[in-house]
Amino acid sequence: MSPSFALESRRSPFASSFFLTGATASGKTSLGIELARRIGAEIVSLDSMAIYRKMDVGTAKPTLEERQGVPHHMIDVVDPDEEFSVVEYMRMAARIVGEIETRGNVPLFVGGSPLYLKTILFGVFDAPGGDPELRAELRAFAEREGAKALWKRLEDVDPNAAGKLHPNDVKRVVRALEVYRLTGKPISELQTQFSAPPLFEPGQIFILTRERRTLYERIDRRVDAMLDRGFLDETRALFEGESKPGPTASKAVGYRELLAVLHGELTLDEAVETIKRLTRNFAKRQETWFRSLTNQGARRICAENKTREELLDELEREIEKIRRESEIL
Repeated sequence: MSPSFALESRRSPFASSFFLTGATASGKTSLGIELARRIGAEIVSLDSMAIYRKMDVGTAKPTLEERQGVPHHMIDVVDPDEEFSVVEYMRMAARIVGEIETRGNVPLFVGGSPLYLKTILFGVFDAPGGDPELRAELRAFAEREGAKALWKRLEDVDPNAAGKLHPNDVKRVVRALEVYRLTGKPISELQTQFSAPPLFEPGQIFILTRERRTLYERIDRRVDAMLDRGFLDETRALFEGESKPGPTASKAVGYRELLAVLHGELTLDEAVETIKRLTRNFAKRQETWFRSLTNQGARRICAENKTREELLDELEREIEKIRRESEIL
């Protein structure tokens, strides 16, 4: 199967979009809003957790007040108990980008989810559709025998895919086994899109960077601020409601730790320190991907020792330069 955008061709609907990304707590959200005002853009969230309603504090969504005057898209798309795939994100985002461009505005993606950005840049492989009965069979096996036993089945037929997945990531393990059962080929053999050329120029991607010490200090302050804004109460409301977060939404850093506090399994101080540590680890993983992206032409924008105005001026200059070059071509 050839790699594709999971749509019809290698022509990307995102070819005229701009992207502001970076590690969590790097400051891209507020900077993106100001940049959007300057360049006449509408913001498309590039955050895999911001799509969930009622998960506002824990996902660090821009507040309604912050969004005033700048249209935002791909925020509050589904309820936390619903599943939402990267393919669904791609299709919805492609439609939104078309509508933004029809209005004469600029699509500006802002967020730090590497999987979403990778898929936008390289597309998704031409996968077979889901088989509800097969998925139910595999999930029942995981519930009966354990997630590790299901993962071992994947390791037997596709060790490359198994090596990239945690045994507890039942959703993706099920998908990998499903693809193998439906096609007779390992999913790792089919997922070749990330080794193909990008679908558009990576130079339209701006990566906001900070020194590690500065970033970690910002992470710690943000976690503290989230607790002040009601993160614990939001967790209580989510998990004590009728529709509890599903497997994907529950992966958002912080909610499980605060749920442990509510169950008396952790003290609040222990949970806060764990959340900070997990967030720092996530930032490390993001930086690993961003380094590889830089090698393909994405532009790093260093935020150290620069005012907000200086950063905005730099970004605006770079975007105008790209626009002029595209007009010449």
